[in-house]
Amino acid sequence: MTLPPAMLFAAGFGTRMGALTQDCPKPLIHVSGRPLLDHALDLVAGAPRIVVNTHYKGDQIAAYLAGRDILISDEQPEVLDTGGGLRLALPLLGAKTVITTNSDAVWAGPNPVTMLAEAWDPEKMDALAIVIPRDRAVGHKGKGDFLLDADGRIARGPGGIYGGVQILKTGGLDAIPDKVFSLNRLWDRMLADGRMYGLDYPGHWCDVGHPEGIALAERMLQGDV
Repeated sequence: MTLPPAMLFAAGFGTRMGALTQDCPKPLIHVSGRPLLDHALDLVAGAPRIVVNTHYKGDQIAAYLAGRDILISDEQPEVLDTGGGLRLALPLLGAKTVITTNSDAVWAGPNPVTMLAEAWDPEKMDALAIVIPRDRAVGHKGKGDFLLDADGRIARGPGGIYGGVQILKTGGLDAIPDKVFSLNRLWDRMLADGRMYGLDYPGHWCDVGHPEGIALAERMLQGDV
């Protein structure tokens, strides 16, 4: 099993974390004694190339990663959102198919990146995303993002929650004229073509985008879910 290059999104402001991100970027907040960024990097271990994008307090992230075989895509002067950020990083990634992962979630169960790589079928897929059943999303109160049909195709609607990890073909990014945009713009085209797929995650997942998520994630990792 060969992994494509990986992009970790770490450029956000972390405003939902309140005072915790006043002096520290969210990816460096600790869960169970380790920065969130390291939890995310564990998922993509073995990728031939890893790129981390930065913006808010990006110098701290760059200093933390110094000496590792990881490339930095620094988004200055403005943060570019997921779509614009990925497009800016493409020369560093050096591939048309990539893994992308958020850096503010913790997982208890099989490696979602390994699951994606094993199920990836480029003949029929332009994207393959991990979808978390709501009863396995620790602390998440939303209605969900996606529905999966019997063949694994994704449709928007209340159901499973996007886990922030996917394999994605990037060719469609060039057709989007804006500089700052969400990957939802690219997904919309894939959904319309019936080429976006999902996998249900069999373990547990916790979004650590807010302060309460830290304790929830730590209890989850201890098996208290």
